[in-house]
Order: sequence, then structure tokens, then C-alpha cells
Amino acid sequence: MADTTISDLTPQTFSELGLHADILKAVAATGYTSPTPIQAQAIPVVMQGRDVMGAAQTGTGKTAAFTLPILHRLMSVANSSASPARHPVRALVLTPTRELADQVADNVSTYGASTPLRSAVVFGGVDINPQRDALRRGCEVLIATPGRLLDHVEQKNVNLGQVGILVLDEADRMLDMGFLPDLDRIVRLLPAQRQTLLFSATFSNEIRKLGRSWLKDPIEIEVAARNATAENVTQIAYPLGGNDKRSAVTHLVKSRGLNQVIVFCNTKIGTSRLARQLDLDGIRSESIHGDKSQLERMKALEAFKAGKLEVLVATDVAARGLDVAGVPCVINYDLPYNAEDYVHRIGRTGRAGASGEAIALFAPDEERFLLDIEKLIKTKILRGTLDLPKPARRSSSPSPAYESRGRHRDTSRSRAPVDDFFSRPYVAANVEAKPRLPTHTSDTKNTRKSVGVLLGGR
Repeated sequence: MADTTISDLTPQTFSELGLHADILKAVAATGYTSPTPIQAQAIPVVMQGRDVMGAAQTGTGKTAAFTLPILHRLMSVANSSASPARHPVRALVLTPTRELADQVADNVSTYGASTPLRSAVVFGGVDINPQRDALRRGCEVLIATPGRLLDHVEQKNVNLGQVGILVLDEADRMLDMGFLPDLDRIVRLLPAQRQTLLFSATFSNEIRKLGRSWLKDPIEIEVAARNATAENVTQIAYPLGGNDKRSAVTHLVKSRGLNQVIVFCNTKIGTSRLARQLDLDGIRSESIHGDKSQLERMKALEAFKAGKLEVLVATDVAARGLDVAGVPCVINYDLPYNAEDYVHRIGRTGRAGASGEAIALFAPDEERFLLDIEKLIKTKILRGTLDLPKPARRSSSPSPAYESRGRHRDTSRSRAPVDDFFSRPYVAANVEAKPRLPTHTSDTKNTRKSVGVLLGGR
């Protein structure tokens, strides 16, 4: 594999890139005027038809880096015919998650709004029939998750025989999620003569191996240091006891007046539990994870984007590719087991050049994960301290009212009289003991009689 790297292409505006006028019109409508580094370097190369391996941290504009030049290249075959046959799938974009597929589809729809090009998106967790109908109407650009795409292939809803451009978006995550067998099946269905674009947050050894297998003489574009984090993201870690983490999240959100905060947990059950607990603390929260339906996840995502939620609690898979403008802070409630996931997580903030903050909460037994992260990113993460408000806790000693009630019960309880016999010294039966003067004569006689019986007397 050719290890070609480019770094000199630095157009200052989108108009300098040579994109089609209809696409430039759509870009201008979004308010963007200057391309990001990955866009400035990748767009001209993709427009030339070259294979590309692109690496840039999340939030740097990778989606537009391949969407814009693909639409540009397809304009040569764009047509307004109503016939599905005139709109075969020519570009296929594969993503690891439903959310990312939906976001890429939004980008394609936005940038292709002024063109006759059609697009469609297919992913699991929703009714397959509307997707089937959209595919049968024809589309030049298809965005899909691997599993659902294969479902449509098996049902003969889509033909991939005319795909000229293949995009593997977030390829590292697709490998982590075990999609390699599905990807291999899909690649075998495509024409051998095609352009292949592979985009990833990082270049691992596995990604490079994949590139050697599926790409031809690719140009490698890496705009940031490998596994680096953004300079505009402030990172800090707070050592806390496990039971204090929830209080810390509540305190940080409320004391700073934060909104649209993403909190990461490692497990599905932990994600749901934390969202419920934060709700009880008066913080508008929702969770997204793999066990929720696609409708539930999309509903929570839309509420978060609209600013109706203060906190979105998510697992790594559910938040992969999540693109929300203006996220001020990302909180790692659980440190990830895989250090590279930390890079992906904190890439949710500080996007498009904005500043952001990444907060990590770690218990003593999690510090080893933090050390792994620091080793990977080659940066020492500042340790801080949090002064958490003391919760109103019930005292371990009884309350005055409780004590009062207890004393009342004790004093009001009637006690049986104690026979004075049991307080006397022991005297053998054949020895006549000098009796104590009785306090009450009748009681003494009764007592002696009872004692006599016990000792064998009459």
C-alpha cells in the first residue's frame, strides 16, 4: 500500500475546491465558508477518483469530507427521470450505528438539496417495508448499516452492481463491533473497479491491514497526531468514591448551569439507572443504549439536540458519530476499558473549533484506566478536587422524638413484682434461718409456704 500523505492543500474557501455550483449553493446555505483541514485535504483527492484513507479526530468534518466530493462526482450522471432504473445505487456509505447512518443521510440530503440526486438510508430497529419502498424508487446514494443492508440484499430490494464509490465510515468502530464478516460479504457484491474511501478517528494496525486488502494505492490523510485529543478541549479528572459519582454529576450540571451534556457509562443498565437517578435529582435526562428501540433512541436524540434535555447518558456504541453542535462538556462517569474510546468520547465536545471540557470521574480501582489513557494520548490529565455538598443524611443516633417515644414505652410498661426470696442468701433446708422481718405479713407467709414446698417441706 502506498503510504502517500498530503499536507499542502489548504484552500481557504469551499469555492476554491472546484465543487459543482449546486453543491456550493447548499454549502453556503448552511453558513460554512471555510473547509476544515480534513475537508481541505480530502475533497480535491476524492474528486480526482483516488482511494483515500482519512484519519481525523471526531468533530473535524469527516462526513462532509467525503459527502461533498461524492455528490460532485455524481453530478455527471444526475437526472430528473422518474424511472427507478435511471437512479441506480452509485455510492454506498457504510456506518457502524443507526445514529451515524441517520446523520450521514442528513448531510447528504442537505448538501444535495439543489441537485436531482436521490438518497436513501437503511438501518435496523425500524420497519423494513418503508425502506424497501425507498430503495425500489431508486437512489444514487445509499447510506446503510451492514446488517440491514444484507437483509435488503437477501430480499432483492437493492442491486449493488453499479456502485462506483464505497465509503467505510468509522471503520475502526465497525471492526470493534464485529462487522468484518458482513463487510467482507458486502465488498464481494461490489464491482472490483471502484473508488474506496476509508475514514476513521484513528489508524490502528487492523485498519491499515483492512486498507491494504480493499483499497488500491490509497492516499493517506492524517490531519492530527495519531490518537491525539483536540487542543481546544480542557481535560480534568476528579478522584471520587464510587458512591459520589452521581452527586458529582448533579453538582457539576447544577452549579455550572450546564445544558446538553453527554455523560458516558460503560454498561446499558448503568446508563439507564444513572438517567433515572439524575431525573430524581431534578435534571432533565434521557439515556440511549443498544437495548432501546430505534424510535426511543431517535426521540431522545432529537430532544437533546433541541436543548430539551440537560443530560444525555449514553454508551459508546449509541453515541458513536453523535454530532450535536455546542456540546459544552463531556463527562466520563465510567472510564472506558479501551483507551481509544476516550478519544472518541471527548471528541463529542469542542467541535468545529469551539472550546469544550472533558471531565473524568474515577474511583481508586479505575486509576489504571486513566494511566492507560494518558499513555495513549501522551498527555498528563490534570487531577482536580470537587467539594460536593453534603447530602442530608439521617443520623445514626435516634432522634429526640424517637428517644422520647422509646422512653415513654419503657416507663409505661408494667413489670411483675420480684419475689424477695431471690435476693436472700442461700440457706440449707435443715438449717433454720432467721427470717427477715416482713414488709407485708401476708406476702411473707405465702412466700414461706412456697419455699417449703420447693425444699421438700409441708
